[in-house]
Amino acid sequence: MCGNRVRSAQAGGIIPRMTQMQTLPSNTPGNGRAIVIGAGPAGLMAAEVLAAHGLAVDVYDAMPSAGRKFLLAGRGGMNITHSEAQPDFLPRYGNRREQVAPFVRRFDADRLRQWIHDLGIETFVGSSGRVFPREMKAAPLLRAWLHRLRESGVRLHMRHRWLGWQDDGSLHLTGPEGDISVRADAVVLALGGASWPRLGSDGSWVPLLRERQVEVAALQPSNCGFELDWSEHFRERFAGEPVKPVVASTALPSGGVQNRRGEFIVTAQGIEGSLVYAMSAALRETIASTGSARLYLDLLPDWSLEKVEAELAHPRGARSLSSHLQSRLHLKGVKAGLLRELMSKEDFADMGKLARAIKALPLPVLRPRPIEEAISSAGGVSFEALDDALMLRALPGVFCAGEMLDWEAPTGGYLLTACFATGHAAGLGVVQWLKDEGRHADLATPSTEGQK
Repeated sequence: MCGNRVRSAQAGGIIPRMTQMQTLPSNTPGNGRAIVIGAGPAGLMAAEVLAAHGLAVDVYDAMPSAGRKFLLAGRGGMNITHSEAQPDFLPRYGNRREQVAPFVRRFDADRLRQWIHDLGIETFVGSSGRVFPREMKAAPLLRAWLHRLRESGVRLHMRHRWLGWQDDGSLHLTGPEGDISVRADAVVLALGGASWPRLGSDGSWVPLLRERQVEVAALQPSNCGFELDWSEHFRERFAGEPVKPVVASTALPSGGVQNRRGEFIVTAQGIEGSLVYAMSAALRETIASTGSARLYLDLLPDWSLEKVEAELAHPRGARSLSSHLQSRLHLKGVKAGLLRELMSKEDFADMGKLARAIKALPLPVLRPRPIEEAISSAGGVSFEALDDALMLRALPGVFCAGEMLDWEAPTGGYLLTACFATGHAAGLGVVQWLKDEGRHADLATPSTEGQK
């Protein structure tokens, strides 16, 4: 697998000279040691696999504690995965389905649920098919997991930020006691994307890998809100209002149309919410290629156009048109406000145009909100820069996992599933690579592969 790989991890890039450099003890290659950078779900999963195969594992993270983004994501109910069958599950990864599928198949939703049960945490399937811990919280799961990791010998080093490589190939980190230099037989990078940077995933690793000739696609917001040019009156009146139920449609850059039923929220800047997040990839890509996008809303998804037209044609007598809309179509509040905001007075008074707008109201979407506000990010380390075991082709012995890879998915458990699955795959990749290199042919191979 790696017999002809002779390029070392010290090739390329210039690392600034450091002061007060320490070299940690017992860190020379040959001791069966692996280093994981990043203590989110992907990194911790890789660490568990590595420890289960007999490697000494050290996990470094810039934050004061592990799994900070994981904990925040679980505040409203920890959606850990989804119960969909794989034929429906895998297409959620869009144009990276082919690359993500092997890892998700190997560590799928059922296996992930069993792994959670083995931590003593029960799960259940909600009415939407989403899977949650019984207590609906991330903290008990993370506590149990960290306890098991420490029991297996995994050492966690918090407040340690990775700064790249030294000229001799060792890893350069800075921590509470200054700069340190560490070595290991293999490294797993699980550094996240660039959403929620205050929780650690700030994308600062991008130039470090690009300096080493690793192809990294630009990080972009995903599962994000979008900006629209609301009038001051509409913004003051309706910001914070939910719009439901609706069916939203938008053109796909590759052709065809994406349709989805759900709800969203009007914000002072534009729109956000689950329905918008689900369509964020298509909207973002269309804006990138054409400068803007349109999201069409069916404000009465359970009514046919013919029924809408018939109700609008009903005599309204002395009632205002707004009262007529409320009486005949039950359209009021923010939905009626959207019609007035986005239609001219002339078109609003034309019953034929009004009926068509009620069934397909075009929202001119300008741009995504900043990546710092996004739930997740798209872009990252290109799969073409990795081998089938998630090892960087340019840096033998360095593996990548989680959201720092170039894939995206909607909310609903798909994001976490792929993070766990790629972390699991990277851990197994390290074990196999060390065996193939002849460094540790006696590595343990537990019947569970380190994960049940």
